[in-house]
Amino acid sequence: MIARPTVPMTTPPDTLLVYRLGSLGDTIVALPCLHKIAQTYPNAKRLLLTNIPVSTKAAPAQSIVGPSGLIHGFLSYPVGIRSASALWQLSKQIRALKIDMMIYLMPARGRLNAFRDWIFFRLCGIRKIVGLPTTVDLQNNRIDPETGFQERECERLARTLSALGSIDLAKAASWDLLLTEHELKIGDRTISKLNHPFITINMGGKVLENDWGAARWRELIERLSGLYENHGLLIVGAAEDAERAKLVACNWRGSTVNACGKLMPRETAAAMRSATLFIGHDSGPLHLAAAMGVPCLGLFSAHNRPAKWHPYGQQHRSIHSMSGISAIGVDEVVQAVVSMMSARVLNEHRA
Repeated sequence: MIARPTVPMTTPPDTLLVYRLGSLGDTIVALPCLHKIAQTYPNAKRLLLTNIPVSTKAAPAQSIVGPSGLIHGFLSYPVGIRSASALWQLSKQIRALKIDMMIYLMPARGRLNAFRDWIFFRLCGIRKIVGLPTTVDLQNNRIDPETGFQERECERLARTLSALGSIDLAKAASWDLLLTEHELKIGDRTISKLNHPFITINMGGKVLENDWGAARWRELIERLSGLYENHGLLIVGAAEDAERAKLVACNWRGSTVNACGKLMPRETAAAMRSATLFIGHDSGPLHLAAAMGVPCLGLFSAHNRPAKWHPYGQQHRSIHSMSGISAIGVDEVVQAVVSMMSARVLNEHRA
């Protein structure tokens, strides 16, 4: 039998290890859990065991939560590790740190993998492991019987940490990146030449199946420019997205800033924080914008089922085509933008 998740230690740990693999979006959806861990164990040295993404478009976790204070240090987990010697070296590194507790924040990969991880970390000398998904319910995103949608991954992760207490996902503070003054200044400098208000978009991503296509983006931007000509346009993404951003920006009537490849993830978040709306693929910048409280319109393909990776919150909207992202028409996106912009104006008037 697989051991059940353990409850927090009676004596607060001096050092704890958080185990979470993934890149930008994976780290963002775990933010509420990272805040809960920091609140529960404020005096512990908190280390994150994570991987270095293979794709150049995928930002490592260190660049996302490094300066926040939620995590104090990082250990590298080489994805695809198979050799006994490499596992032994990782085990020695963990043992040397004399870690009292581990928080398990991994994606669901089956109970057998969870059991294997439990054995490995116990052999590393870690006595307490919290959050291990030992049940079928914790291993799966729950399905809404009415819509057939999966619960969001942030909700499943929060359930695995029930031993630490409830996590309020609706609270803005749960998603706070704790940006530094320096990062906020870089964000402000980036958008200083933009018309205000402004819309921000991201057309990149590391998954080809999630790419809506340059032609659709150009048509969308041209049509939105006619509707919102008093708005500026901020385009964010990786350096590989800069050329497409340059072509698309030519269709915008107002001021534009092409920040692709020019900002670190947290600086990107700072630049987007006052945007009226974010539009983008299922990718890291979408989750960054959502964490900053910017209303987001996400374009999703059959690569994932709804709504596991949709942004959390009523202010966001997702267009998810199980027939492939190319089945999403420009008219549908324009209508969604107009609806969201109108709702924002109405809410501002009510406030």
